[in-house]
Amino acid sequence: MRTRFKWLVRLLVFIVLVFFIPVGCALTSHFSGDEGPSDWRTARRDSAGIAPDAAAHQGALIQVYAARAFRWRGALGVHTWIAAKPQGVDHYTRFEVIGFSVRRGGDAVQVAQGIPDGYWYGSQPALLREIRGGGEVDALISRLHEAARLYPYNHEYRVWPGPNSNTFIAYLGRKVPELKLNLPPTAIGKDYLPEGGVFARAPSGSGFQISLAGLLGVTLALEEGFEMNFLGLSAGVDPWPLALNLPGLGRLGFPTHMPLKAIE
Repeated sequence: MRTRFKWLVRLLVFIVLVFFIPVGCALTSHFSGDEGPSDWRTARRDSAGIAPDAAAHQGALIQVYAARAFRWRGALGVHTWIAAKPQGVDHYTRFEVIGFSVRRGGDAVQVAQGIPDGYWYGSQPALLREIRGGGEVDALISRLHEAARLYPYNHEYRVWPGPNSNTFIAYLGRKVPELKLNLPPTAIGKDYLPEGGVFARAPSGSGFQISLAGLLGVTLALEEGFEMNFLGLSAGVDPWPLALNLPGLGRLGFPTHMPLKAIE
């Protein structure tokens, strides 16, 4: 009996140290600083100057972005999206899920021409992955379009635990594993597996994960490293390059390896 009690105490201490303390730090930092614009209609949405000019760059290009969510949600989570441009095309197409659209009776999945690297309602985006090339990258873009059409939650959106915008991008990553998506621990909803699934490939396609409704699970993969999911929050260790992934705080350590991969 005492042994079980000791293990329970140790488990509770572990959960507090790994999940609750980082969340508390993230909330304190967010609400003690500038929370950003209060009105979504006037929040910044222009280009952050990361993506190449589509008219000048003739090759095919896929980029994956993340930016802190709007207002209070940004304390813990990010919004992710994919921007893609086939070779010879003079504009980018954005692949993303928008919760506002569902609340208005529209589709969750938005695949449309847009600014690839736009600020997300005042939050500066970070480039997570980039792939450049020619015909092979064009083929990946076609597969992204096909996977987006098959996404099973086109009329459903929940901030927590999913399905949400990060659920969609993780879904695309599993369908197109050549992207090797390593989504940040702040991408809440990435572990929500479609259609009640429990076992799946990791979003990067380089390993596997177990997840119970996006609330409890484990991921083990070459790209993500070892990651635990507790109540939708992710924490873990990425051995290469070495970093701690903590809920709310994100990646602490060396920058993620983001190859500017050319596929010819």
